[in-house]
Amino acid sequence: MRASSWLIPVLVTTTSLLGSPAAAEPATSPPTPAAAPVAAAVICNLHCDARDPSAASGDRIAVTAGVSGRTLRLHLSDGDAMGWAAIDQVRPGDEVWLDRSFDGGGSWAGGSRLGVTTAPGGVGGWRTQMYNNDDWANRGVGALRACGRATDTGAIACTAWARTKWNAANRTEAAATAMMALYDNGAGTFRGAGWWGSAVALSSVIRNAEVTHMPSYRYAIATTYDRNVDTGRGQFRNEFSDDTGWWAMAWLDAYDLTGDRRYLDTARIAADHMHTFWNGACGGGIRWREGGTYKAAISNSLYIQVNATLANRTGNGTYRTRATAGWSWFAATGLIGGDGLVRDGLDEANCAPGGTVFSYNQGVLMSGLTELSALTGDPAPRARARQVADATTRPGSALTDSSGILHDPPEGWDGCGNDGAYFKAGLARGLAELDAALPDHPYGGYLDRQGNSAFSRSRNAFDQYSLSWSAWTKPTGPGCQASALALMNATH
Repeated sequence: MRASSWLIPVLVTTTSLLGSPAAAEPATSPPTPAAAPVAAAVICNLHCDARDPSAASGDRIAVTAGVSGRTLRLHLSDGDAMGWAAIDQVRPGDEVWLDRSFDGGGSWAGGSRLGVTTAPGGVGGWRTQMYNNDDWANRGVGALRACGRATDTGAIACTAWARTKWNAANRTEAAATAMMALYDNGAGTFRGAGWWGSAVALSSVIRNAEVTHMPSYRYAIATTYDRNVDTGRGQFRNEFSDDTGWWAMAWLDAYDLTGDRRYLDTARIAADHMHTFWNGACGGGIRWREGGTYKAAISNSLYIQVNATLANRTGNGTYRTRATAGWSWFAATGLIGGDGLVRDGLDEANCAPGGTVFSYNQGVLMSGLTELSALTGDPAPRARARQVADATTRPGSALTDSSGILHDPPEGWDGCGNDGAYFKAGLARGLAELDAALPDHPYGGYLDRQGNSAFSRSRNAFDQYSLSWSAWTKPTGPGCQASALALMNATH
């Protein structure tokens, strides 16, 4: 059974927080009451907090940690969506408890020392009761960790965070669940993601619902819209053309999934706002920022993508004209270099293309040109997208190493909360859309290689991902997760 809805009845009861011998040391007598005061169960899903582990439908040890010669273990019962903490090689007076987090492991306020219990003498192991991983009634996507204190040294340690397989039956669903652990239901954005980063993250969540058919997180669409549609200038517009473009694509994705016209209407308003950035300097194109003179490749690629997508959804000739004009300008600028890779942009002062080669500039252009060919029936834009994709995915290129793994320049300086962490989301999507449109599907193997590498080499027990897809290199955060989720969507 999957938690396809968070509207689960909540039955709050009062349950004693009892300790009991750990699973490795079967109980020979009734559990001994914990030294900690009796407390009320605070979360009820399938079961309420403080359930006896002997009633668990399963037992999986997710992570372990050591503390002064003892071993802490986090046990998870995937069918119950609950977990418990255990300590082995225990000594009388040792403590063991659970922490629970609802913000991706960033904090555990209100979820610390759950079920804390003190080990008595004469046992080899001791454990807490079971506690819920999530809070369905409040759309809390959570994680657990086991913690303990050694009585002789006073040392305290905890395992890494992990969670059950509820809404995480495969790596694509698991990546979405870890992404949603960072979602702020009150703000309607992702914690630490910033404005445009939340648009990229939301798009990844929406497309995950489409490819997995898991409806659990569809609530984020309306929540994000309702909380933010009237902020700033309204309708998800601001002074940056690329920010507006990312949000326009998020709402087009939302429209494709839900059919709700308000999302399409907002995308149209955003597209019209993007068009106000167009001027005649350097022959056309849109500026990156109001009052600036830089014409970023990402802004203009999004301009093509947004307008071509809108034209395909509405049949409106204005968007078709804008998309074709955007590509005509882009193709003539030299932004696609002799090596087949897209440069970052050009300045109106000299109209000379240049700047760092980033992955998202390749991927978003692939998406835009794929959509443009679908709109016009002309295969030429799609063929040009394939040339960019070939240059990007070639081992030994500026973006793909000799073993065939993608690397982006921000891996050298950004963290998972910085802009560069989101870049690979654009490439994963673009390659997937182009691959699906080509009869020989030439990039499926490349995407699978990235997905397998990321899953096996840059993922923690909570299904959170690092900045690199070949090694654990940076702390987790929304940008890395959004890019990894886009990748897992592309390989599902």
